[in-house]
Amino acid sequence: MKKQDHVKMHSYPGMVAVVGVLTESGANFMAAGWHAYLSISPPMYGVAIGRERYTYSKLKAAKRLSINFLPYQETEFIQYSGTVSGEDVNKLSSFNQDWYISEAGYPLLKDSYLAYECLINQFIPTGDHEWIITRISGCHYKEEFFLEDGLPDLEKLEFPLYLGRSTYLKLDNQVEKQVINPKVLNKKVDRF
Repeated sequence: MKKQDHVKMHSYPGMVAVVGVLTESGANFMAAGWHAYLSISPPMYGVAIGRERYTYSKLKAAKRLSINFLPYQETEFIQYSGTVSGEDVNKLSSFNQDWYISEAGYPLLKDSYLAYECLINQFIPTGDHEWIITRISGCHYKEEFFLEDGLPDLEKLEFPLYLGRSTYLKLDNQVEKQVINPKVLNKKVDRF
């Protein structure tokens, strides 16, 4: 490898979360490529949002959000929701995207296979974005898309993986799957 004079951003391919927030006129949803599960106990999730985004100002006021995961068939809406502003257009009606308010008062996309209800704990400045730390207060998912062990059923669910530059890959049952046995790995560890 050769040292370069610039930094190449290399965080893809990856799943895209669609962040939902209630607004005065209903709900706004925005795709976010930088997000992560942060803790199991308590359950916490983080997402990076640019301060100039319309969604950012709505999240600051609402102090809560939803994290929605959509199947591959919804890649056009995912891309659209991350490239146009909810201040200028109603993304949901433009794309005929159905949504509802959960019993706890969170906006959820009807086509999501999994969604989290999240209370915002803090906003952390990280350069040109803010890392929003949340606590997951509720989880919704469609059981038919998951196996007994909790893993997704790739016979029934196709994941969109964002590659960059408005390009998505389809993760489905055609992908090679390898299960690593932890006992085999433990045998290969050198002991001092």
